Amino acid sequence: MFSKSTLPLAASILCSLALHAQEKISELDPVTVTATVNPVASSKTGRNLFVIKGEDIARMPVHSIDEVLRYIPGVEVQSKGPMGAGSDIVIRGGTFQQVLVIVDGVRVNDPNTGHFSSYIPVNPAEIDHIEVLKGASSAIYGSDAVGGVIHIITKTFAHNAASTPGKKITAGVTGGAYGLFNANANAYYSTDRLAVNIGGQTNNADGQPLRGIDGYFHLHTVSGSASYRLSDNWKLSYRLSYDSRKFAAQNFYTTFASDTASEQLSTWWQQLNLQYRKDKHAFSLSAGYKNMNDHYVYNPVSVANDNRSKLFQSLAIYEHQFSDHISLIAGGQFQQKNIVSNDRGNHTVNQAAGFASMTATLWNALTLSPAIRLDWDEGSGSELVPQLNASYRTGRFQVRGSAGKTIRNADFTERYNNNNKPLVTSGKIGNPDLKAEGSFSYEAGADYFGKHLRVSSTLFQRRYNDLIDWTTTPYANMPYKGNLSPTGTYSLATNISKMVTSGLEADIQWSKTYHAKHTFSATGGATWLYSDIREGQSSFYISSHARFLLNGMLQYRNQLFAINVNGLYKVRDPQSAANIKGAVTKEYFIANVKADVFLIKNKLSVSAEVDNVFDKSYADLTGAQMPGRWVMGGVRLTL
Repeated sequence: MFSKSTLPLAASILCSLALHAQEKISELDPVTVTATVNPVASSKTGRNLFVIKGEDIARMPVHSIDEVLRYIPGVEVQSKGPMGAGSDIVIRGGTFQQVLVIVDGVRVNDPNTGHFSSYIPVNPAEIDHIEVLKGASSAIYGSDAVGGVIHIITKTFAHNAASTPGKKITAGVTGGAYGLFNANANAYYSTDRLAVNIGGQTNNADGQPLRGIDGYFHLHTVSGSASYRLSDNWKLSYRLSYDSRKFAAQNFYTTFASDTASEQLSTWWQQLNLQYRKDKHAFSLSAGYKNMNDHYVYNPVSVANDNRSKLFQSLAIYEHQFSDHISLIAGGQFQQKNIVSNDRGNHTVNQAAGFASMTATLWNALTLSPAIRLDWDEGSGSELVPQLNASYRTGRFQVRGSAGKTIRNADFTERYNNNNKPLVTSGKIGNPDLKAEGSFSYEAGADYFGKHLRVSSTLFQRRYNDLIDWTTTPYANMPYKGNLSPTGTYSLATNISKMVTSGLEADIQWSKTYHAKHTFSATGGATWLYSDIREGQSSFYISSHARFLLNGMLQYRNQLFAINVNGLYKVRDPQSAANIKGAVTKEYFIANVKADVFLIKNKLSVSAEVDNVFDKSYADLTGAQMPGRWVMGGVRLTL
């Protein structure tokens, strides 16, 4: 439970969060490409967006991209392991498959399972900024963009002719308790035409004790990217990344006492983008290729699951600017998803779509953004997906609204998990007959834009049909029994008929610099959620999302030192598994603190960090125990 001793401190920190954040009014209303594809101020999108800059990420007490997302207002990260070892990303109470992750416009979500969405093959130091779009976005992005979209934009792909030429090399090392050793290095070079980035990160630890094993992890990412302006109108960008992760995965996917799992994943990622822009016309062609190998060992006597998934995708977008107030976007997309697996079998699915979106501003105040998409999936058929966003701003105040349909096609795990094994005595069973999910989302919100302050509030509701989740199913009711045992315990991937999720979110951003030396910045967010299953059964992942989430970040910086604090408070339905002494408590509060001392201004700093300051014992998923207090220190060099 959330103890009385930590409640005053939590309240103090979160009150501070309500007083600090990004910088200046222009950064409180940043230009975004996620909501409408074409660059537009966030206040004209009709949506609730949050943007965090790469330079702020570097100062936070975090060591992976999923840990960054954990403290962004309105984003719930259900962590299974620390520092990139495993997390599920949830926005607005959906399941972890209902958040789309894209890197420089190309989707990262793996066709095998949504559990892999947090394994993002990008070195955090090469991130220019992250845009988080909350709510329905399937009219532009298609499947998975149900709860929201996380768009990671890197320095090379964001580079343009107006970018300031320069070079920057950063390197850092962190060590700490439990054999912790983390290191990162990144080099960025740019001219008016060329931008190049090469970097890597490694996170390693023997890990804190779990049930009979240690929670070790060895996580490595290496990434290289470049963009070159071929002429005043043409630009070519390319990335090649390799990501390798090996970690203890005890009770990541089951609540059985025999689970002492380990998992190893390796990913090759490539993407290419060609852009043309002249006067009122713009065109881009993107291609991406992902190859992921997943080796999962349940326990020493079990046969390992070996899954190789591949994703090829291409995306073409044309933009026409009719005037300063009206623009049109049209595009087409193709995906081929493939898996070769001793557990799930061998399968290939093709998907194609066409979409169009318009942004029109009337009277310099009202902005309308209708969008429509025709999506075809080889396994699920065709869907017409409409959406309308609207915003009205006068002075510092804005009201906005959005309504749209969302879709999600079942992944290979939901369709085929355990189907290719000769005998399955218990566990999750895939269902090849699953229908695609469909839902309709509504939201209405209001914002205040001050010189240093932005306050946002949003009411939203999502109405599902055929929601997919795992439900406990007796052997007698299993649709396929060929490789099942009559005495087994099973969860079947099922279409839950109808469910409604309603919620309210409030975000605050504020910043202030005093005497050009003392800078305070912070963000805070609160989300209330309620999910009501109208027809069907209670489900595993829907019941695990937070009913109330409070999270944010606080920073203070001067010329000599900096202090950064992240915190989150979460209330959810309690769960327990007596056989493994595992529990998801009703609530918990955790905070991380990092202090930097600048030995040489803007060049050399040393840091001390404490994660989980209050040594809270907690888990986001039953049995997947998270680490207690973790003390570490490091050094960072910038040239």
